[in-house]
Amino acid sequence: MSSTPRNRLVIVNRADPVICGHSVEGRNLAEAAIERGFDEVRIITWPIDRLEATGLPLKPLDTMLPYSEGIFVERPDPVGDYKVPDGRYLAGITGRLIELFTDGVPTVCLSLYLSPHTIAVADAVRAAWNTGLPVNVTTIAEAVGSDVTNVVRSCVEEGRFGAAAHVLSSYLSQDHCVAVSEYTRDLIVSSAAEIDAVHGTAFAEQCRQRIEISYPAIDTSAYLDLDPAVVEATLAVRGLERDGYVLFLSRLTKAKGVDDLIMGFERTAASERLKLVIVGRGPEEQALREFAAASSLADRIVFLDDVDDAEKPYLMAGCATYVLPSKPRPEFVETFGIALAEQMLAGGGAVVTTDTGGIIEAVGDHATIVPVEDPDAIAAAIDAALALSPAERAERASAARAYAMQFDRGIVFERLFDRAGALPARLTV
Repeated sequence: MSSTPRNRLVIVNRADPVICGHSVEGRNLAEAAIERGFDEVRIITWPIDRLEATGLPLKPLDTMLPYSEGIFVERPDPVGDYKVPDGRYLAGITGRLIELFTDGVPTVCLSLYLSPHTIAVADAVRAAWNTGLPVNVTTIAEAVGSDVTNVVRSCVEEGRFGAAAHVLSSYLSQDHCVAVSEYTRDLIVSSAAEIDAVHGTAFAEQCRQRIEISYPAIDTSAYLDLDPAVVEATLAVRGLERDGYVLFLSRLTKAKGVDDLIMGFERTAASERLKLVIVGRGPEEQALREFAAASSLADRIVFLDDVDDAEKPYLMAGCATYVLPSKPRPEFVETFGIALAEQMLAGGGAVVTTDTGGIIEAVGDHATIVPVEDPDAIAAAIDAALALSPAERAERASAARAYAMQFDRGIVFERLFDRAGALPARLTV
């Protein structure tokens, strides 16, 4: 029988296998926790069949990278057999959290996504204390962005005070509140201020005082010092050549601007010698495939829906340029841009993107910024990137990588957990 852990980190998240930067962030924080002295990490998430039923883009299950020893992924079963599916599954997650909070192990609980994960943690903490059992838990809630742009903003716009109050009060009930970017923090504060103005509440000032910034955690080691021979071999399997393609790698949704990229690619001077490689899955995949099929360059546009985390850095390192032409949509705004930082770490071609949401925080001065929904500007930016001399390209890549190193999972973890006073004792200086 294994010994009782001295300390534990619980992460409540969508978790692998969802193609989502913040699901990967949960993995990275879990790995950093083990490296920095936590005995045990438990990722509490959803059953695979429920994730599949939502239509969320999932990674190929048979190629998922294993977690390190000491990290356990739990997918609690639903509670009861009554016909309220969401309530049953959320009850399973909340119930499991109560068990972890009352078993005597000092625990830090990090929730990513305010709704429903932080709400579940708030309910679990309250119930744990009500059991009368000893509770030693520190809670950290991270607003990742879409939980605000989609849930909180929709509550504000639809005048649903109760739902907005539920999310914000659960967030503020946590010991530590963080957001993944200044943009996200400002959006939460402005949304709260709108609620306050109508209902006389005081959420905005609490948010302004309490929310700190914790940028997403990235496993930088996966993107650095890539063997050129392995890059070449990886590309060859896909029928690609180094610097022979423009790359898009993200979820396939309307907010990502893939349609603008396809039209921009058609207008590049180098389109006859380049391919456009579109990597990802999502609700717009079929529509985008049809859109690309109607293009005059249809034979040069490649869709890949089976790229795993191990292959991703090599595709990034080998591209001529990486383009993420995000645009604000009612259902989603890019609140950071993890893939952009990953591309800067991997090297490869220059980054082309837009000044949308929190993207500038992800790229700093190390990307070409184009207007949203402007295929001509995308084409010009691709051509300009291809015109760089090898020396210019190397210099820019080096500066971009240095900037992106601030998002290393170890650095992010240390800052976040030191701020919360939640590092294991033997690591505290």
